[in-house]
Parts: sequence; structure tokens; C-alpha cells
Amino acid sequence: MTTKEVLTSETVLLADDHFLQTLPRDELFIKFINNVRPLDWQNPTPAEKYNLLVIGGGSGGLLATAGASMMGAKVALVEKNIMGGDCLNTGCVPSKAIIRSARAMYDVATAHEFGVNVPEGVTLDFEKAMRRVRQVRADISHVDSVKRFTDLGVDVFLGSGKFTGRNSFEVDGKTIYFKKAVIATGSRAYHPPIEGLSEAGYLTNETVFNLTEQPKSMAIIGAGPIGCELAQTFSRFGTKVTIIQDSPHILNREDADAAEIVQETFIKEGIGLVFNAKTTHITVDETGKTLHVENSDGTQTITVDEILVATGRLPNVQGLGLEIAGVDYTERRGVIVNKYLQTSNPVIYATGDVTLAHKFTHTADAASRIVLRNALFAGSMKHTDMVIPWCIYTDPEIAHVGMYEATAKAQGIEVDTFTAHFDHNDRAIADGDQNGFVKVHVKKGSDKILGATIVARTAGDMINEFTLAIMGKLGLGTIAKTIHPYPTQGEGIKKVADMYNASRLTPTAKKFSTKWLDWTL
Repeated sequence: MTTKEVLTSETVLLADDHFLQTLPRDELFIKFINNVRPLDWQNPTPAEKYNLLVIGGGSGGLLATAGASMMGAKVALVEKNIMGGDCLNTGCVPSKAIIRSARAMYDVATAHEFGVNVPEGVTLDFEKAMRRVRQVRADISHVDSVKRFTDLGVDVFLGSGKFTGRNSFEVDGKTIYFKKAVIATGSRAYHPPIEGLSEAGYLTNETVFNLTEQPKSMAIIGAGPIGCELAQTFSRFGTKVTIIQDSPHILNREDADAAEIVQETFIKEGIGLVFNAKTTHITVDETGKTLHVENSDGTQTITVDEILVATGRLPNVQGLGLEIAGVDYTERRGVIVNKYLQTSNPVIYATGDVTLAHKFTHTADAASRIVLRNALFAGSMKHTDMVIPWCIYTDPEIAHVGMYEATAKAQGIEVDTFTAHFDHNDRAIADGDQNGFVKVHVKKGSDKILGATIVARTAGDMINEFTLAIMGKLGLGTIAKTIHPYPTQGEGIKKVADMYNASRLTPTAKKFSTKWLDWTL
């Protein structure tokens, strides 16, 4: 196809793909679509039988596909829409690109606090910022491209498909027979049943990154990670943002102290917060989209240009013929697996968002490695042994790994908690990032790390030390003996380890150490 034909082609407007329907048509689109859904693609003739069939070309599916192929397996990959899944197209990549622009805008706005005089009249070029999001996505897309996987020897099939038996799958009228299969179909945004929502029109993570015009006002339904990240981003761009949350706090599944810091930041930055609220219905007129909201304060109306729905995700299990394959599932939980990621059909496994509670790219990656070992090499690795860190990319970030205090207590485990606040961290003070902390829970009377939470601008990078410690069964005592560079915010990790050591001192030892410290001053 010529460039003009690609830009005007309706063949890329897949009926159930809202992302492609709203993606601006430009040269970035051509670069992107040629990688993830080449328009001239012809599905191959299936081999007699495959060692592994992978259903879904997102993070989990692509890892399983590449890994199996490089191990010498004959692999077929089926992707319904476009390669790359949520991470490349509507999640990790575009969200972090847009967050970077928002941080740059915030840094300019607060530069005077560091002695930098920025001329008045500095503004955001929203169209250029969003073009950069598409540029980043297009530049990265070759990693998930059809060509890359065909070059690995994979037979790639594009189009909708379904199981036709316990070891067969049909796509594009062609039947694929397999020895083992992996379901990696991911998840999608949940659309709450609010009267008038569909008629008014709304954004989700599948469409918000394709905007080319900045909304002057936005209501965000849901204050989980996606809602909070985008609330702060659009607010820093200059959009008037209001969050509507059905609980009394944002990020209500996270450590309460950590969520409180982010909530205070939101209030300081002018983000509106409506708690314990239910949106009963939505109306539209010449003034905009009006949300009718009820909470303990009564009924109020909020009129905005755009509505963003961020109320969670649902697994993609529809239309796959799972019943025919003998695979158990539920609409809410997804594909049901055992601890080895094996479904009720022993030759079919599942990985990623379609089955796991922790719907992160890195979780899908780790789970797919387990699937490869178990499916192809009769391994017995358990996904229940995974130590999963995660990060919420607000500013400051919240990163966590392991147990929360409440989780440990619910399991009958007594804990000791140590918290080092950044208002005593020299680097954080120098950076102007004092509003954060490192918090660690250990098994009472020991240095065994059960869980950790970090609030910092780079918390996602810092949490790795605790993840490694838990995986390697290294306690706070070992971290206390580890030299950390000065001055860094990472010293907060060393600080909590020192606090643990100090807690072990007897009254006599404390008295002696105090005298010794006084003598050394």
C-alpha cells in the first residue's frame, strides 16, 4: 500500500479496537502500524503441529513466544488486533511518555524555588506533547513487531480465533494443532454501568493517549493507579481535574501513609477530590458533559469537557471457545490456573492479565518464564513463589513489594515496622523532595523483611533493593552492613536498616554506645 492508502485505509479500523479507531493518521501511524499490524500481511499455512501455541501478542505472550522459539520449539502466535498489547499501545509506554512531559512542565513551574527565573508566558504545546507520546510508541514498536517474530522463526497469525478442541485452535479459517498452548489475551478497561455514560462519550486508557486537543476540564471516575497518574498529568498540563472516588481516600489499596502524601500533593496542586461518591447519571448539553454525583454531602453536578473512566480492568476471556477446550474461567477472575499456571486442561497454560491478580507487565514477563519451564520442560515452578514489586507513577511515586502490615497481621504474623522519613535525608532536602519515606515491615524479633513501601520521586528504582533482599532471603542486618553512596535518597534504605540494628541494643548497650558516641564527637 502507498502512504496515502495507509492513511485512509479502513482495514485498520478494527471494529472492536477503540485504540486504532482514535489513533491520529500521520507518518508515525504508518511506522507504527507497519510494525504491529502490517496491512499486507498474509497468514501462513499452519504446520502439522506446533510445540507451543501462544494466544495473545502482549507482554506475556511475546515473552513466551520469543523464549520458546529461541529454545528451538516450533511456535505459532495468534494476535487478534495489534502486537504489543496494553503495555506498548495503551499502558506503560504512552503513560510514562506523557508523565515525562507533565514532570517537565511542573519542573518549569517550580524552577523559581531553585533560583531559576523562568520568563512569564511559558506554555504547554499539548499537540506536540501528545505527538511525542506517539513518537515514543512508534520508535519502540519494532521490538514487538510482526517482522521481529517471523525472523525468530515464529508463525504469526493475525485475526480473531477460538479453540475448536482440547488441542486445536482456529484462526482465519485455518486450524492450528498444538502440543501445548498459552493463553495470554490480557485485559481491558472496565466500563461501569452509569446511565448516560455511553451517550456522553468517555475516555479510557485505550483512547486518552490519542488526544490531540487538550481538554480544559476533566472528570476522572476512579482513584486507582491509572486514575491518579493521569489526574496529576493533565492537571500539570493545565486541565482542571476532578477525581470522583467511591471510597474515602485515593489509592485505598496502598499503604495509608503513602497514599496520604500523594493525596496532600494533589490538593496542593489543585486537583479536585470528591470522596465516598457515586455517579448516578450523566447528561450532555451545550456547556459540556455533566456528572450527577451523590455522597454524604448531598448531590452535586460537575460539568467537564471530557470524562476519563479508570475503574479497573477485566480479563479478556470472551469468544475464545474456552468451554470447548475444557478451560475453566470466570468473567471477573479470568482463566483459572493452579500454582503452576496450568489450566483445567493440562496442556493449556495461562499468563499475564487474563489470569493474574497483579496486572503488571513485569508480572506477565515473570509468569511467562514460569510457563515456559513448566510447559516445555516438565518443570514445577510455582507462580505463588513470585515476589512482585510495583510502582504507582505519581509524583512522588509509591513503590511497594511484599506484605503490608495489615496483610501480615491477617495471616497471624507479628511485625516490627521501621520508617525513615526523607525530611532527615540530606539528598532529599537538597533536591526539595522531603515529602517521602522508606517503610519496612520485618517479622517481629528478626530482620526478615516481609514487605516495604517507598514514597519518593524515584521510588520505582529504589524498591529493587528490597525485592532482591526478599528473593535472596537477605535481612535488614545485611543491608545495614552494605555501604550506600552519600548523598543519595537511597540512604533511606540504609537508615531503616540502622534503625533495626538500634532496636536490638539492650539498655546497657545503649548507655555504653551513647557514651562512646559522645566521646567521638
